[in-house]
Amino acid sequence: MLQKRSVNLAGHATSLALEPEFWAVLDAAAAADGLSLSGLVARIDEARGERPLASACRVFALERK
Repeated sequence: MLQKRSVNLAGHATSLALEPEFWAVLDAAAAADGLSLSGLVARIDEARGERPLASACRVFALERK
């Protein structure tokens, strides 16, 4: 089941829906890197190219885990 969360990207609230397992990895990665979740998602957003944001977050989580 997807969980929706709001993150702030470039001053705008953005809704992102991911499975809880991906959120857990993103939360842990943000904490380990000393970032807020929005800060981590902003980094992912900057590097994602044409890939959808949710897909980029999933790929990040798979690579990070």
